[in-house]
Amino acid sequence: MKNSIIASLLALLLTSLCAAAAEQAPMAHKVRPALALGAAISPAGELWVTGLDAGRLFIQSSPDSGKSWREKAWLATADDKIAAEGDSFPSLAFGPANQVVIAYVNPLAKPYTGEVRLLRSTDAGASFAPPITVHADRQMITHRFQSLIFDAKGLLHVLWIDKRDAEALGTEAKAGYRGAAIYQAVSSDGGASFGGDKKLADYSCECCRIGLSLTPDGHVAALWRHVFAPNQRDHAFALIDEPAAAEPVRATLDHWAINACPHHGPGLTPAAAGGYHAVWFGQRDGVAAVRYGRLDAGGHPQGRVQPLPDAAAEHADVISAGNHLAIVWRSFDGKATRLRAWVSNDDGRSFKLRELGASPLDNDHPRLVRQGDKLLAVWRNLEVTNVYPLNR
Repeated sequence: MKNSIIASLLALLLTSLCAAAAEQAPMAHKVRPALALGAAISPAGELWVTGLDAGRLFIQSSPDSGKSWREKAWLATADDKIAAEGDSFPSLAFGPANQVVIAYVNPLAKPYTGEVRLLRSTDAGASFAPPITVHADRQMITHRFQSLIFDAKGLLHVLWIDKRDAEALGTEAKAGYRGAAIYQAVSSDGGASFGGDKKLADYSCECCRIGLSLTPDGHVAALWRHVFAPNQRDHAFALIDEPAAAEPVRATLDHWAINACPHHGPGLTPAAAGGYHAVWFGQRDGVAAVRYGRLDAGGHPQGRVQPLPDAAAEHADVISAGNHLAIVWRSFDGKATRLRAWVSNDDGRSFKLRELGASPLDNDHPRLVRQGDKLLAVWRNLEVTNVYPLNR
């Protein structure tokens, strides 16, 4: 009970600070190092990461699941600044024909604005073309928190959070627009060009990452924090290559009413028995926690929702390979940040808690990748990028 109360108070403090930050000019504070990574497994089965080092974007690969790393390759990004912290991080994906794409946000001159940029390789990452802007809209507004994925047909989908609809309203009407919107662009040529901007949903939360997953038939499903009327910050689900519905499917039922963004996006992965496994952060009945639950094939909540076995858990992610399922998160114990995992070998019916590592250094959110049937957690701190096997 004591831990739950403390977690609730910390969540309320966090969201209050986020709300205040959205209305005020940035104040002097310690600048955290930009340690956020994107991670993916190449068609050859190697682990690749992309991130910032001294402000420059790099890619790096490991032939042995993180035991050793090749030298970093530095990427030309023009004058882009590149966001690489927390839920805003470079993302990496491999296409079907030696294609490698890296998407990132270039922050613009006005606070909380940005543009989604994309680097593209057609020779398995040996070289990259100059960055292009993904979206057709070029206003100096929010285009941020991008996610990307190739579907089974080889189409590249890029999603992001966008505020053009709110900005287009008058002052009074704008105040009544809840949050932002989810937009998407699709490329049929591996990122060389995009077919225009498509709005998937109004009223998304402003600062949380978007969770993406392939469906069993190779389409794409998305999960994001949504602002349901009047101000409940639960999560919405959509199959993004189908016509947009009038209202997205409500995938979580915490009913967390708060006028702030918690900067804490969800995770989504297929379940072997059908539907999806999901993780998310929210406050339910006054208790703030990261929770795990199941969704059916249409994204509707299914069965019992469980809090993770750590009252201080934050920034969890989830991944699966058949019946193997892993949820990974970090938590601070007052001295160091601990990396923990909840691992299941029976499609989520039972779990075992694992202690993976700890660091007193600055660090960022863990990333999860699937290497065949192996599940790996990738966690970067100020000195090193560690990789942890999750199922043995």
